[in-house]
Amino acid sequence: MSRIIDQDDIAAGAGALAAPLPLPSHLEDLADRARTYVEAASSANTRRAYAADWKHFSAWCRRQGLAVLPPSPEVVGLYITACASGAAGGRPAAVSTIERRLSSLSWNYTQRGLALDRRDRAIATVLAGIRNRHAAPPRQKEAILPEDLLAMLETLDRGTLRGLRDRAMLLVGFAGGLRRSEITGLDLGRDQTEDGRGWIEILDKGILATLRGKTGWREVEIGRGSADATCPVVAVESWIAFARLAKGPLFRRVTGGGKAVGPDRLTDREVARLVKRTAMAAGIRGDLAEGERASKFAGHSLRAGLASSAEVDERHVQKQLGHASAEMTRRYQRRRDRFRVNLTKAAGL
Repeated sequence: MSRIIDQDDIAAGAGALAAPLPLPSHLEDLADRARTYVEAASSANTRRAYAADWKHFSAWCRRQGLAVLPPSPEVVGLYITACASGAAGGRPAAVSTIERRLSSLSWNYTQRGLALDRRDRAIATVLAGIRNRHAAPPRQKEAILPEDLLAMLETLDRGTLRGLRDRAMLLVGFAGGLRRSEITGLDLGRDQTEDGRGWIEILDKGILATLRGKTGWREVEIGRGSADATCPVVAVESWIAFARLAKGPLFRRVTGGGKAVGPDRLTDREVARLVKRTAMAAGIRGDLAEGERASKFAGHSLRAGLASSAEVDERHVQKQLGHASAEMTRRYQRRRDRFRVNLTKAAGL
């Protein structure tokens, strides 16, 4: 077990180890560029989550009088036990939250030139027990189906810039099966911004979106719809024309009381808020209580909606969503016919 230390020692430890070594002046530019590449290795959301998890772990260690550094499997094992039991503050953490916090700790230690052995029995055995005792089926967000999406679009004002923008975001997000960060990360063209995650090309038959993900680049084809009112390409073209966009982020903030478009890119949280707001306004899942309805919808509802409603070979949906396996794609298919292939009858019973 790690030594008992003062609170100031804990607070100062990480910063001291993370401090860069003195460099000759002619290498400072390279060091700055290296730090930029380090930031580019993970998304802003991931970095925020890792920072929050490290802060949570450090605060728990401080309360217990335990050392954050060097990494100790015994201390981490006690920490995840506290998380699972609610003794780390707040309610007991879900298994997925505990697993994410472990990943965060490993990443943070790696950035300090240290290694946390997650295979050590003090961590691995405890985590296995937590999974056996507390693991539960994932709580999935509600899938937005085509009829739901049409109702949501009707809640938006087509005569305003904000309404045009929001229509385009919903239609592109659904038809492309895009993650919320992929929607807001789009640029009007290649290499136009430093924080962009991809760009679009508007072609005769649709939009070709080139996206940067965790495993590299991928292309997503978003075809034209059967009617202008529900066509994602027409929606994007209308937004670009009325917003007078030439380059830079595709989806931006509407300013000046809704009469102007600013230069700033929307955050991915805006997609989740948009889906939730329009789903509630359209009365989707009106059979549920207000609070329960609100928790059902998020940005992933659009991806799940495409996976659940596209009547095509599963491999095409898998490619569109950028999944490595068909099993992951099936998790998004909320309302598919699970008994379409009936092995009982196929076996002769």
